[in-house]
Amino acid sequence: MNVAVAVIAAFVAALVITGVSGFVLIPWLRQLQFGLPVSYADKKLYGRGNVPTAGGIMLALGTLSAILITVLTDKIMGGDIAASGSLVPQEMYTKLWGGVITTLAFGFIGFIDDYFRFATNGTSGLTVKQKSILIVLASAAYLASLYMGMQGAAFMFVPFIGNVETGFFYWIFGIAFIYFTVGSAYVTDGVDGLTSGIGVTATAALSVIAALKGFFGFSALSAALAGACIGFLIWNKSPAKIHTGKTGSLFLGGMTVALAYALNSPLILLLSCISYFIEGASVAAQIVYFKATGGKLLLKTAPLHRHMEMCGKTHKKISLTLTVINILGAASAVAVMYYGGYILR
Repeated sequence: MNVAVAVIAAFVAALVITGVSGFVLIPWLRQLQFGLPVSYADKKLYGRGNVPTAGGIMLALGTLSAILITVLTDKIMGGDIAASGSLVPQEMYTKLWGGVITTLAFGFIGFIDDYFRFATNGTSGLTVKQKSILIVLASAAYLASLYMGMQGAAFMFVPFIGNVETGFFYWIFGIAFIYFTVGSAYVTDGVDGLTSGIGVTATAALSVIAALKGFFGFSALSAALAGACIGFLIWNKSPAKIHTGKTGSLFLGGMTVALAYALNSPLILLLSCISYFIEGASVAAQIVYFKATGGKLLLKTAPLHRHMEMCGKTHKKISLTLTVINILGAASAVAVMYYGGYILR
C-alpha cells in the first residue's frame, strides 16, 4: 500500500469508527448512568445535569481499530509500514506495539479512576498516591522495553544539538517527564472539546514529523489518533453529550508520550502539547503559591480552565483559546524539528 494512502486511511478509519461508536456507547453509558455531577461553574453557566464520562473508550476503540486495519491491510498487500524508516524492524515493532500496550495501561488506570468516581457519585476516585504508583509502574515498564530495544545505549534527540546519550539520567528524566505529561493531560478533562481539541492538534504535528522522517507507521498511528479526536469532537463539542473522562485524558497523554519516544524526541512534546503543559503547570503553581504564602490563591481554582470557568468564560471560549495556543505550539514543533536537524534534507 502507498504510505500516503495508508496514513490517510488510518485517519479516516479512526474518525468514522469513533464517530459511529457514539451512537452505541453514549446511550449505553446514559442507561448505566455512568456520569459525574457537573462542576459548580457548569451548573451556574449552563444549568446542565450529569454528562456521561469514560468517553475515552471511543478514542481507544477508534485509534486501535484504525491502526490494526491499516497495518494488517498493508501487510496483506506486501508492505510493512510498521517497520518503515529503520534498518532494524524489531526496534520499530517494539516502539509501536509497546507504545500501544503502554497507552492502554494508562487508559485502564483512567478507567479505574472514572469507575471509582462513578461508584461514589463523584466524591472519590483513585487517590493521588494510588494514581502516582500506577503511572510510575507503567512508565518504568515502558522505559525498560525501549531501553532493551536500544541495547542499553539510551539517547534522545535534542533539536539543534543532535542525539544525546542520557545514561542513567534516562530513567530519572523519563519517569518524571512521562508522569508530568500524562498528569497534565489528566487535568484537562471536563470542559467541552478541550482534551480532544488539544489532542488533535498535537497528534497532527507528530504525524507530520514522523512522515518527514520516514517513520510512516508512527505517522499512521498519530493520524489515527487525530482522526479519533475529531470523531470524538462530534459528540464532545459544546454542549457535550459525553466527556473523555480520565480514561480518555490518560489515554491521550499516554499515546502522545509513546509517539514522542518512538520519534526519539520526547522534548518535542513541550511544544506540540504546550496547552497540556500549561494546564499542568497551573496546578503546580497553585500548590506552590498556596504553600509559600500561607494559604493565598494564585488562581480562583486550578487547573487554569476551571479558573477561566469561574471568571465566566464559556466552555467554547476556553477550548478555543487553549486549542489555538496549541496550534501555534504544534506548528512550532514541526518547524523546530525540521530546522533543528531531525529531518535529513
